[in-house]
Amino acid sequence: MRINPRLPVRLLHLAMAIPIIGYIYSPFEYLPDYAGPTRYIFLPLMLLSGLWMWKGHLVRRLFARRVAN
Repeated sequence: MRINPRLPVRLLHLAMAIPIIGYIYSPFEYLPDYAGPTRYIFLPLMLLSGLWMWKGHLVRRLFARRVAN
């Protein structure tokens, strides 16, 4: 049985979205506790994984051409 190579990226994307949703819907007095990790860890990882799922095939194709030449 072969695992889809996008599955780990999807799971990472969903896992990084959970703390962001918690940050948005948390009470106002708890926001400073979540602000640093949300801004510098969870959001960038979620954005990078989303970009990879969207345009990762182009990046892989670009590197495949460079290695072949």
